[in-house]
Amino acid sequence: MPLDEEQRALSARVSNWGRWGPDDQRGTLNLIDAAAVQRGAAAVRRGVSFSLSIPMDESGPQTGRILGRKNPTLTMLQASYAFTGDVSDFATSDDEVTTGTQSATHWDALAHAGYNGLLYNGVPSSVITMEDGATRLGIENFGPVVTRGLLCDVARLHGVEYFDEPYAVTGADLDACVSPLPGDIVLVRTGQMHWLRVGDRNRYADISPGIGLDAVEWLHDHHVAAIANDTHVFEPYPCPGPNPYLFPTHMIELRDVGMPQGQQWDLDELAADCAADGVNEFLLSATPLPITHACGGPVAPTATK
Repeated sequence: MPLDEEQRALSARVSNWGRWGPDDQRGTLNLIDAAAVQRGAAAVRRGVSFSLSIPMDESGPQTGRILGRKNPTLTMLQASYAFTGDVSDFATSDDEVTTGTQSATHWDALAHAGYNGLLYNGVPSSVITMEDGATRLGIENFGPVVTRGLLCDVARLHGVEYFDEPYAVTGADLDACVSPLPGDIVLVRTGQMHWLRVGDRNRYADISPGIGLDAVEWLHDHHVAAIANDTHVFEPYPCPGPNPYLFPTHMIELRDVGMPQGQQWDLDELAADCAADGVNEFLLSATPLPITHACGGPVAPTATK
């Protein structure tokens, strides 16, 4: 089902196609300039850091529902192996991980979603093949992602621990929490990570709040560089309307705005600290693994206050 008339009008209004040239593959990450980085560095006052990533292991959020995504698995290749056969000599251990690029905490690349046969900046979707992956707009184009981060704790804003419905985060919600400058990254906490903490992966994936289309317009107008949240789907799920798999926020934000989006970020500890000291700005370091031609990238983001 295509976008409706109102959604098409929104997509045209927020489009950044050509804004950074016809060959651009970074989208709104281009907004992260020296001033944005310096603003992030200036937000470090206490020298306290918070990990925003979930564990990469078999207890992760994947249930197999999203195109066969599986939780990460670790396989040992060597365990205290001595090349000479003498255990008193040098011994080494090695391992490998098998995972989808979006199975744990990650960024979606701009290649991740499109419609009408086109991706961001008018790139044809044919640049993505089963043989070669995303030959344009892949995650390797992100480059360093270091800037000021701003936390919007929507759950606390609404006085709930988590949402029991696919609540659509609005521009008004964001406006009540943060005042971004160009190049900032906004992190949105919905409290949905609660379900992973209690071990209910199905509940985490079945009904989810997320970023609504009204928020996409706000993010565009405030020149935000990227947005991430703590949910499985990123936008409200099931999606509103007759087609629960339309994902209009993905379609417009990635394809038209060219704005990277992060999912499955653990924001609970950071949010508790922000609530305690009343400061919701920090230095955010969140560069994904530059996996060539990948449609997503695992990331271990860190917030420093």
